[in-house]
Amino acid sequence: MISSIQEIKNTGATFTPPKLADFLSKRILSYCEDTTTNLKILDPACGEGILLSSLAKRLKNKNLKLYGYDINKYYLEKSKFELQKQNLNFDLNETDFLDNFVVEQPQMSLFGASQIDNINNTIDLVIANPPYVRTQILGADYAQKIAKKFKLKGRIDLYYPFLIGMTYALKENGIIGVITSNRYLSTKSGKSVREFLEQNYNILEVIDLGDTKLFDAAVLPAIFIGQKKGKETNHQPLFTKIYETNVDCKLNNKKVSSVYDIIEKEADGCFQLNQKFYKKTSGFIHFNNSEWNFLTQNEKEWIDTINSAAKYRIGDLFKVKVGIKTTADKVFIRKNWDNVIAKPENELLRNLISQENIETWQGSKDIDLQVLYPHEVINNKRKSVDLEVYPNAKKYLESFFERLSSRKYLIDAGRKWFEIWVPHNPNYWKLPKIVFPDISTHPRFFLDEKGYIVNGNCYWIVAKNEVEKEWLYLIQGIANSQLMTKYHDLMFNNKLYSGRRRYFSQYVEKYPLPNIEIQSAKNIISLVKQIHKTSNEEQCNLIEKLEIEVANAFGLNPIKM
Repeated sequence: MISSIQEIKNTGATFTPPKLADFLSKRILSYCEDTTTNLKILDPACGEGILLSSLAKRLKNKNLKLYGYDINKYYLEKSKFELQKQNLNFDLNETDFLDNFVVEQPQMSLFGASQIDNINNTIDLVIANPPYVRTQILGADYAQKIAKKFKLKGRIDLYYPFLIGMTYALKENGIIGVITSNRYLSTKSGKSVREFLEQNYNILEVIDLGDTKLFDAAVLPAIFIGQKKGKETNHQPLFTKIYETNVDCKLNNKKVSSVYDIIEKEADGCFQLNQKFYKKTSGFIHFNNSEWNFLTQNEKEWIDTINSAAKYRIGDLFKVKVGIKTTADKVFIRKNWDNVIAKPENELLRNLISQENIETWQGSKDIDLQVLYPHEVINNKRKSVDLEVYPNAKKYLESFFERLSSRKYLIDAGRKWFEIWVPHNPNYWKLPKIVFPDISTHPRFFLDEKGYIVNGNCYWIVAKNEVEKEWLYLIQGIANSQLMTKYHDLMFNNKLYSGRRRYFSQYVEKYPLPNIEIQSAKNIISLVKQIHKTSNEEQCNLIEKLEIEVANAFGLNPIKM
């Protein structure tokens, strides 16, 4: 029996709440033209049978054959008990669903034959909540086996091979309704999942349940409903998304008693649940080179206006880099270096900008983090420092020799045992740069001119000359604006819990920029320079003017603050 939080995390056992199971069953059946004939239904990770039971109850049809798989005997016993109460015909298997395949081709409808006992290409309906767990957590051997079998590359979540397996099992025109993490909807790493779904399904509906916290685990769920390709359909894919918000909802909302009240309502709008506010929007999915945008018509027109006015994207002009990766932060990064076995020489201790000490405009809070940075540039080439010149640093680092030298990947790369894994070019730290955290509730694009080093939980954009520095002012003004925050939310749809956003490089590099020569762009640059010279208490008026100029640059009205 799986009981501990760590065991649940490692196996991805996130059980479906009964109300969510009933909602998913209802949505799946709304797309079924015929539910009167004999149906075969599959749940490849059935757990306690909640999903199979819910769908069977709605069908009210004894001519069903239910198939369930799970690796946990205890869960299967509970599932068996639940299904027996309904006098249903079922076949439960204590086995890993993914072990039942012989995969011959690396793509699905390029995807070749497979074997799933006797259910290959026979299943009418799939209802599932497959495990949410990155394959590396399951162990190297299992991850390699899955990657090899399904021809997958990189770090992927276990639900992806489950999606492939479920697709094998479905017959043509069969319907799938599956609950997964919502990460694949917007991330770069999710592109292969999106492409797979586009290739093999008529996409019917996607419901992004965002930070509604319907699961005990820290999972942001989404529902995918599709029809395995067979006959053509003119159905335009629908989307619904629900996220916690504090914008535009406090004065105009409907009170509800649970998140399910929001999910079940057909109308969009703002809803209040206790002290929290949620915004629900729906519309049609817009597909663009394997990117999925969930925009209402008004939102699409607003986005199109910005894109039409943009002359560049940040990625056209700059590369957005992640900060240093030490792979041994407890060795290299400290708040206090006075109480160590030997305090390294001051010239090797560098102030560090990190997630926790970035403010938006006026500079960072007191920098109390320092990194031991054993790298320098000699003849325009980065190299590790000579520890013989720094006896204190040598003594300190040697006290962690066993840990540092065990980083096999570093040694195999021909690097010295005491180096930082990703130190970047030391010459760049002294140049002007915009730094921003990878996770934040609001934009914090900070312009650093003090030569700080950037931690790995942040990203940075460096200016190598005065012309590029002017662009940094423009980028900072636009990236910190309410307009770009709304653009980020609509285009990338990647909020975490409680309004926290992910600021991946892949998103920020797509931020639009106007022509730097237009008057509004020049005004933005001027206002940002003034903000840098102004105290926090006096910034409000300048920021209000900045919002107006950012909106003017893209031909829109300013966002109300």
